[in-house]
Amino acid sequence: MDNLIQNKFTPIITVLVIGAALLYFTNNLFQIEKLPKDEKKESFLPPLVSETLAARFDYLSQQTTNACLGGKDYASSLSPDGKRIQGSCCSLMDLHSYQEQIEGLKEYAEYEIIPPDPYDIEASFADQMITYNDQTKLTVEQQAVYNKAMELSMEGGPCCCKCWHWYSYEGLAKYLIVNEGFSAEQIAEVWDLSDACGGEHHHH
Repeated sequence: MDNLIQNKFTPIITVLVIGAALLYFTNNLFQIEKLPKDEKKESFLPPLVSETLAARFDYLSQQTTNACLGGKDYASSLSPDGKRIQGSCCSLMDLHSYQEQIEGLKEYAEYEIIPPDPYDIEASFADQMITYNDQTKLTVEQQAVYNKAMELSMEGGPCCCKCWHWYSYEGLAKYLIVNEGFSAEQIAEVWDLSDACGGEHHHH
């Protein structure tokens, strides 16, 4: 009698087991298909911390919006679109020099107006500094500080040529002299640390 009952229900049990297995497989297959597909990640800029500085370098060294052309008008042409001026203008970026520049600029972190990364500048900031430069006339004493900074700086001024970077950082220098009382030595150091021409420079 027991064998008869067992034989009677064995096919039913088998069907139920197979059905449950198929239902499980179908549900999991459906869930896998519903998972979002991998999308191409947009380029991003890691923060200015040591663990991600190399990643920033890898990204910025491939950018080409920094160029020795356009003069004062170049920054203003990019500003309305909220663009950034990134990369080097003359020579390829050097990782060691880049790291030294970033570390050196941290000493001026309390002055929010000084960009912490010279290879990544908001075009609107550059445009504002150029405007400030055009509108600001230094006193005789202040001009003497500026002139001395020119003599002390690595490039003989804010940049190696009179491009957007020159006029923007000339304006920044005037702001720091007028509003923060910066010395010629400090201005020269900020210029040197903010060099965006690329190449190998040592800032110890």
